[in-house]
Amino acid sequence: MDKFSFLNAAHTAHFAQLYDEYLINPDQVEPSWRAFFQGFDFGMESAHEGDLVVEHAGAPVVVSENLQKEFQVVKLIDAYRSRGHLFTKTNPVRERRNYEPKLDLVNFGLSDSDLDTSFDSGGLISLGKTSLRKIVAHLNKVYCESIGVEYMYIRKPNEIKWIQNWLHT
Repeated sequence: MDKFSFLNAAHTAHFAQLYDEYLINPDQVEPSWRAFFQGFDFGMESAHEGDLVVEHAGAPVVVSENLQKEFQVVKLIDAYRSRGHLFTKTNPVRERRNYEPKLDLVNFGLSDSDLDTSFDSGGLISLGKTSLRKIVAHLNKVYCESIGVEYMYIRKPNEIKWIQNWLHT
């Protein structure tokens, strides 16, 4: 039995929620999880194309593609929360300025072939485990329609969490 097989059976929505909290305020996350996410971010920067390598007990570990995609979906959700207001349809007279980077799937290591794959990360936006297609549709509806919400600059995690819960219920 592979000594890292537990990663395939992990509750990824819990990891995604912890990672989301880590992105908001790293000092509020338990130190061992903070170290894990720092390693995750480092692995995302230094991994070979298609591989996700993190360090566990001093040894490099290749994380399963499913778990890797879960984290990519978490990053997509975070991007909508941080930049979705830049893509709202608030001016009926002219097109909005062209902001980069876009919220396209390809920018998050995802593709159209992932749209019908179910992800636990949907739990972060009150959808539960659902398809990427439904996650993206929900994110567009909440963050990119006629009204945009800009709140990720707030420095109080409890206020951010309250706003997120309100938006997604």
